[in-house]
Amino acid sequence: MRVLVACEFSGIVRDAFAARGHDAWSCDLIPSESHLPGGQHHIGDAVRFARSKTFDLMIAHPPCRYLATSGARWMKDPERMRKQREAVEFARRLWEAFIPRICLENPRSVLMTQLAPATQQIHPWQFGHGERKETFLWLKNLPPLLPTDIVEGREPRVHREAPGPEREKNRSRSYPGIAAAMADQWGKLS
Repeated sequence: MRVLVACEFSGIVRDAFAARGHDAWSCDLIPSESHLPGGQHHIGDAVRFARSKTFDLMIAHPPCRYLATSGARWMKDPERMRKQREAVEFARRLWEAFIPRICLENPRSVLMTQLAPATQQIHPWQFGHGERKETFLWLKNLPPLLPTDIVEGREPRVHREAPGPEREKNRSRSYPGIAAAMADQWGKLS
């Protein structure tokens, strides 16, 4: 299966699919952190890259800076409102890509009203990580992700991330347990 993981700099989801024998690509505006063999990464616009090749599955993580409802109080500023409209349009273009199976991933966001209701809500603690991070999935031609390893702990680590230059990256990095579940469950679809 040829898989595109859009807006992923970490390579975590891409590498989970590649480890299972898929032709997996990630695409982001910045270089990939992962240097595992077979880690195919394209630097550039994810929508353009999705159109440049034929993919069977796309898992997209549109940047949530202007989408998440947690930042709603800042959206009164006209410049931020413009950026939010652009972010919604980018997510819409990913959702409407000519790829048979698509998953959009985001926290609670304006996509719920501006795009469509989310299909599923998941947390890292359902996939082997003792953390809470409410995550929503919009699924097109994909079954809901089934929990693989429910654990205790459930700390809100992401919410406690200290301010600094790496904060946005640290908060957006995928969890390996969720990536493995995606690769195991969706990678078997034909």
